[in-house]
Amino acid sequence: MPRERLYLFDTTLRDGAQTNGVDFTLHDKLAIAAMLDGLGIDYIEGGYPGANPTDSQLFSEERKLAATFTAFGMTRRPGRSTSNDPGLAALLEAKADAICFVAKTWDYHVRVALETTEDENLASIRDSVRAAKAKGREVLLDCEHFFDGYKANPKYALACAKTAYDEGARWVVLCDTNGGALPHEVEAIVGEVVKHIPGDHVGIHAHNDTEQAVANSLAAVRAGARQIQGTLNGLGERCGNANLVSIIPTLKLKPDYAERFEIGVSDEKLKGLTHASRTLDEMLNRAPNRHAPYVGESAFATKAGIHASAILKDPATYEHVEPETVGNRRKLMVSDQGGKSNILAELERIGIKADKDDPRIGRLLDEVKSREAIGYAYEAAEASFELLARRILGSVPDFFSVEQFDVNVEHRINAVGEHVAVSMAVVKVKIGGETLISAGEGNGPVNALDLALRKDLGKYQRYIEKLELTDYRVRILNGGTEAVTRVLIESQDENGERWTTVGVSPNIIDASFQALMDSIVYKLIKSGAPA
Repeated sequence: MPRERLYLFDTTLRDGAQTNGVDFTLHDKLAIAAMLDGLGIDYIEGGYPGANPTDSQLFSEERKLAATFTAFGMTRRPGRSTSNDPGLAALLEAKADAICFVAKTWDYHVRVALETTEDENLASIRDSVRAAKAKGREVLLDCEHFFDGYKANPKYALACAKTAYDEGARWVVLCDTNGGALPHEVEAIVGEVVKHIPGDHVGIHAHNDTEQAVANSLAAVRAGARQIQGTLNGLGERCGNANLVSIIPTLKLKPDYAERFEIGVSDEKLKGLTHASRTLDEMLNRAPNRHAPYVGESAFATKAGIHASAILKDPATYEHVEPETVGNRRKLMVSDQGGKSNILAELERIGIKADKDDPRIGRLLDEVKSREAIGYAYEAAEASFELLARRILGSVPDFFSVEQFDVNVEHRINAVGEHVAVSMAVVKVKIGGETLISAGEGNGPVNALDLALRKDLGKYQRYIEKLELTDYRVRILNGGTEAVTRVLIESQDENGERWTTVGVSPNIIDASFQALMDSIVYKLIKSGAPA
């Protein structure tokens, strides 16, 4: 039996841009559009032509995309004709494959927000769809506040949607704009709508204000809707939009949907989902959500020893899908709650061969537990764990030793009379029989120490030339003036590979030094530097 086609509509570049703290440049929008196109998304909504210079420029250029590139904007304003509305004119002139109009479908909003009549609002929808169709554009109508409107006045909400469909709109999209609808409500209301408008012309646009945007989107599909709108990583105003990064693998991998429907994302493209999710976060300069379904670093991470033991026998015991299908990977975390199974699985993953009966495995496990008892966190610092394992199970070359380091913070007035704090670090390093002294000045003591430490490592300098610190996290583990501090440092090499190291000490500089040292030594081992 042939499967029905579901269409994916991404609005990251428009609705996602309304996220607090998100501000896309033209370059960002073009790069994200290309990434979405590469995933196999059917529609990419670029923005609102005429609303700002970035979107105006975006829609003035030609784009080589397989996806239907869509412009967004309002239907004609009440009291204006389609030929005398600047906003509508900008939409019609934009270089876009489709136009998505937004219109009020809640009678309360028509009266209060638009301050017009119900009939005039219907005429506005009708005229706008006609004008776009006359320009040869595919037309969509976002029925704003549809579910609230339907609950208040089902006849009028449905009239708005049906007016667009009758005039030739390809898609009529039912929007839960306030994000307050529940799955059973969405399923029931969409079920009523598809009695009047064919389901293969009906879409769902859900917001996440009750943490149910994904569930509401799937409920709409069950009821007959055949287009899903959402954003990458659930970006969007307030609590965000339906997260396509969760919806896509659910449609692809869960039999209830996979056996009934097909989408434009192939099995091969699905493997790029984790990369796409994390690339977007990188562009926005924010840390990925470790606990995100399917793509988060913890999505397939297991901490408990008995769980890890079962996973080693059969991953299906604790995994609902194979992590590789979405480009993620399994992690059996090394922690004080884990057992030998976790240790052995992690050693196998990083390429260290060990016999399960080797007594050193027990020593390594005991060392991990004793260190985590005083604050180390190896589940979050895989590189530091690997170095610890190599030291106990084999050897880590003595590439160099730090004989001494000194860090100072000076508060002074600069040349233009401003009060500034300047950090300076001096490091004495011994490599073989040679002693090297380096100094670094940074915007903080840790930055200064990092720069001084990596300034001159003699024969090893070429191996760390492209090494950079990309994240620095501090946690105070207990209160008081003698608090123990844990520092996690994320580093990146020239190939974009990242790793995390950990240091623990009552002194934040010493904890940072431990993590910095582990990062450098790990890079030297990874690069095959000679001892």
